[in-house]
Amino acid sequence: MLSWEERRQMVKVATLYYFEGLTQDQIAKKVGVSRPIISKLLQKSKDTGIVEIYIKDESAHTVELEQKLVKKFALKDAIVIPTSGSSPESSKRAVARAGAYYLSRNLKGVKNLGISWGSTLAELVAQFPYIRREDIKIIPLEGGMGRQYVEIHANQLAYELAKKLNGKCSYLYAPAIVETKELKERLMEMQDIEAVLQEGRNVDKALIGIGNPFENSTLEKIGYLKKEDLDSLREVGAVGDIGFRFFNQAGKPIQHPLNDKVIGASLELLKKIKEVIVVVEGEHKLDSVFGALKGNYIDVLVIDEFTASSLIDK
Repeated sequence: MLSWEERRQMVKVATLYYFEGLTQDQIAKKVGVSRPIISKLLQKSKDTGIVEIYIKDESAHTVELEQKLVKKFALKDAIVIPTSGSSPESSKRAVARAGAYYLSRNLKGVKNLGISWGSTLAELVAQFPYIRREDIKIIPLEGGMGRQYVEIHANQLAYELAKKLNGKCSYLYAPAIVETKELKERLMEMQDIEAVLQEGRNVDKALIGIGNPFENSTLEKIGYLKKEDLDSLREVGAVGDIGFRFFNQAGKPIQHPLNDKVIGASLELLKKIKEVIVVVEGEHKLDSVFGALKGNYIDVLVIDEFTASSLIDK
């Protein structure tokens, strides 16, 4: 139990320190005690609740969410973007911008960078700064050919990002999903295709997105998924995909014919990459992101605050 005199002294010292901006040395001289005693009084004023410190900034909430995500899902890092009141388009741009900044600041020692496909990653590449890293090579992690939505294919994103870095890139000249398993096997025997797939197996870092096949699905818009595909994916418990590879809520790869027709990196390969950065936006992808986290496919997560908060509560 603090005496009246102790409380009075703590309040006085705290007022001089927090409101008047005096240093601990200045307060010690003013009060007539040693500096270590001032330090102890300030700490005690916090421990007893006389002083409570608040960080008044919108970032405080998101930083707390980041720490919770890292702890809950054993992540290397998490970046949560404030998106309150933003439209879906604005939120996507904000998350992509943060992903571009994070990647540009974390390329030390990276010689081979893998990249997946999708609209969020396309926005990230568009916002990526021009920096000189001639020693970096960008590798597409899956195929992608055709005339529709070319701007979000892995090959195109590899080319655009390589230009921003003044580096090099490879091209995977194959469709992402082929018609039959036999055709896939024949294509993968081709030297040029196998060489790029091998490069994909040895990247230092990977930049990927996550899809929800059932809501706002780019796969459906492009025409890769038909209604019968969606029905069968739902039946086997799919909740999301990474690079056309579907997984369930536990993060396990699902058994489905589509998985046998994909030309690109497997989910098991992702686990072997030193660092996988996922950039994702939208609460409609909550179950998809949660499944990917449960499957341990993610090392660094860049995400909007609403989805981040829902992940913590899930």
